[in-house]
Amino acid sequence: MMGETFGLSRRQLLKRGGALTAGALTGSLVLSQAATAAAAVPASKRFDLTDDSDQWFREILLSETRILQSFGFDNTNKHLYTAQLVQGGRILSGESRAYTGTERSTNGDLCITRLDWRGSIIGRMYLKGFGHGVSIGVEPSGNSAYLWTETDSVPDSQNTGYGTKIARFKFANGAVLQPDSFQVTRFDPVPGSDHNTAAIDPVNNRLAVRHRIGGTWKYSLYDLATFKTGTFTPLATITQPAVLTGPTFQGYTSLGQYLYTLDGTAYTYDANGNRTSTSNTYLTSVDWNTGTVYERRLSKAGESLFYREPEGLAVQIPDITNPAAARLHIGFGSMQSLTETDKKASFYYKDLLV
Repeated sequence: MMGETFGLSRRQLLKRGGALTAGALTGSLVLSQAATAAAAVPASKRFDLTDDSDQWFREILLSETRILQSFGFDNTNKHLYTAQLVQGGRILSGESRAYTGTERSTNGDLCITRLDWRGSIIGRMYLKGFGHGVSIGVEPSGNSAYLWTETDSVPDSQNTGYGTKIARFKFANGAVLQPDSFQVTRFDPVPGSDHNTAAIDPVNNRLAVRHRIGGTWKYSLYDLATFKTGTFTPLATITQPAVLTGPTFQGYTSLGQYLYTLDGTAYTYDANGNRTSTSNTYLTSVDWNTGTVYERRLSKAGESLFYREPEGLAVQIPDITNPAAARLHIGFGSMQSLTETDKKASFYYKDLLV
């Protein structure tokens, strides 16, 4: 037995340890550690960003031809929700003409696709005037879910629409919603802010909101139930770390004590189709209590994809009864060639909590 143990990798040793069992959890509290910090956000385990990434889906099709923007998991019903900008030429219910892709981007028109955990499309809906789809939160409800997105889109200097408020609405297959639709509840937690987006911590039922106010990027963490009542008292608010100034921001999520962010860009190619760059995709973990960066690591997940643009982070819990088996998923917009018109989506995950 000792010889077998010595042959295990660090990852296997940690995964076999009792610290990752469901017994380490207490009710709906955060993933616990032996020591508990006296802070607004209780101490928790964190994803080890040095952990190797595993493939979940590689190059699956979504509803639109445009690139994946973000995604989220309904861990109760085992659904995956993705956000894309609406493709040029599509005419939605109530529209009298086709709009270009540029017009859709300026207006902030999104397509939300629902997939099962085999990667099959099982529904879609459209959001007009909501934003760029930088992040999406999923709140399970019965056999469906409420979705949290940006809304009340306003175009920036690049004619790209971004949300100025937060929206909550129930997924309805085939629906076309606008911000003032009766099905949509809008929240304005930081009046005067822009680029508002949301993500959900599915273990602790918390809502993370990223926004920009006075030119400064901020993140706030709220109790989800309290936020829904219109009381916007954050558990924590932090300023975006300086290391994230400059790189192309591509998504975020939260679990327990830690905020996780994603940044980077797609590979570049020369005129002959030869790759001229390597991965610049980075994952960063930030302590909600202090705003300090705990870990920042280069990710080579999906490195062999031909076109590979990081797009979104989300937490998946494959077995809802065992939150200790949570996965941190990275999304990539991908293509098999530079001339391919239908963009695909690929997903890779880390599942080592320490």
